[in-house]
Amino acid sequence: MSATGAPTDMGRGGGGSRVLVLSSAGFTLMFAVWLMFGVLGIPIRDELGLTDVQLSWLSSVAILNGAVWRLLGGVVADRLGGRVVFTALLLFTAIPTYLVSQAGSYEALLLYAFLAGFGGNAFSVGVSWVSAWTPQSRQGFALGVFGAGNVGASVTKFIGPTLIAAVPVAGYAGGMIPGGWRFVPFLYAVLLVAMAVAVWLGTPRQDRRPSQGRPLGEMFRPLRQLRVWRFSLYYVVVFGAYVALSAWLPKYYVDVFGLPLYQAALLTALFIFPASLLRPVGGWLSDRFGARRVMYGTFATMGVASLFLAMPYGHIVLYVPERYEASGVREVLPYQLGVLPFTVGVFVVGIAMGIGKAAVFKHIPEYFPNDVGAVGGLVGMLGALGGFVLPPLFAYAQAWTGLPQTTFAIIFLLTAVAGLWMHVTVHRMLHDRSPDLARSVEPTPAGQRA
Repeated sequence: MSATGAPTDMGRGGGGSRVLVLSSAGFTLMFAVWLMFGVLGIPIRDELGLTDVQLSWLSSVAILNGAVWRLLGGVVADRLGGRVVFTALLLFTAIPTYLVSQAGSYEALLLYAFLAGFGGNAFSVGVSWVSAWTPQSRQGFALGVFGAGNVGASVTKFIGPTLIAAVPVAGYAGGMIPGGWRFVPFLYAVLLVAMAVAVWLGTPRQDRRPSQGRPLGEMFRPLRQLRVWRFSLYYVVVFGAYVALSAWLPKYYVDVFGLPLYQAALLTALFIFPASLLRPVGGWLSDRFGARRVMYGTFATMGVASLFLAMPYGHIVLYVPERYEASGVREVLPYQLGVLPFTVGVFVVGIAMGIGKAAVFKHIPEYFPNDVGAVGGLVGMLGALGGFVLPPLFAYAQAWTGLPQTTFAIIFLLTAVAGLWMHVTVHRMLHDRSPDLARSVEPTPAGQRA
């Protein structure tokens, strides 16, 4: 196969397998860096005396910079090859990640957090790179494996509290190796450089460039189609909300349930694991049953679970004669979620998100086989921008209402809008083109055809 051709196998000498393994490992690391402020934000808040809104912006600016360049990153990877772009991304991200460990003010942290968030753009680069090395029949599963790098969001949840407690605040070597929460970004910076070396040396030198030589206007033309923007909304629901909750849940557990940080981080990981590791399962299900059916199940499950989590705590107040109650008031049907049912509900949301993320991206190489970089970049960019917008929205909604459950009310409304748009679109397609389209959506067994 040529450098610009379509993939017909996983590459000689296991080239495609090496691309998948190393890109997935690199993406996992960069995702950990991208969302590290979900855990680091708690000790940072205590050290700098930040408000909840200020803390939400610290996470959001990193998410923003990991979103806005995804379209460009996918296009550049299609033209230049994923190997050089992915390696450069690792090296660049290492610099501001190290600077986070040296920041002495909130303003400096905002700047360095924004720059370190650049690593979040690894997703569109990796999608383009993995797609170029994977045959279409296996792309759903391969992209699911790569996308499972989202589990990087749990890395800081696991190692962060332990390292923060274990490494002295003064650090080591006279402070050259910082301590406390600052040790975590320092460690990530070192690992990013090591990962860049591994990717550069471990992947095929002769890369595949599916859009080499194509005019940019031709590459961007598919973005005019409405379905691309519909897929983007789906991805806001299953990925943008995932990113937002990954950063927001530690604070939610600490503030609402009064848990210590290490417990909050571990319980948040119970959401992150299914939302990340089930992505290959979602890819397999989409390959086998079709992405549209999987999305119906995703939206239905998320809608029910988020509505359950959005119910405000309280009770019904009945006014009764004073001969029955001295105060004339009786409180009945008290309702409040404990930590266990709340965690179960969040776990179910994570399962739906993990499967749904793969289903969204299964659509892209099927509808746009020659424009995975551009279309995947736009879908990934808008999905990640949802992760930027939602944490401040959670904070403002809670400040306005005094109800932390508004977090899940917002997710429920977003899910309902996306699911309704999908259903209306499918219904219109069936109405306009039935019975031919109906047979393609629900194939009729050969023995039952007229």
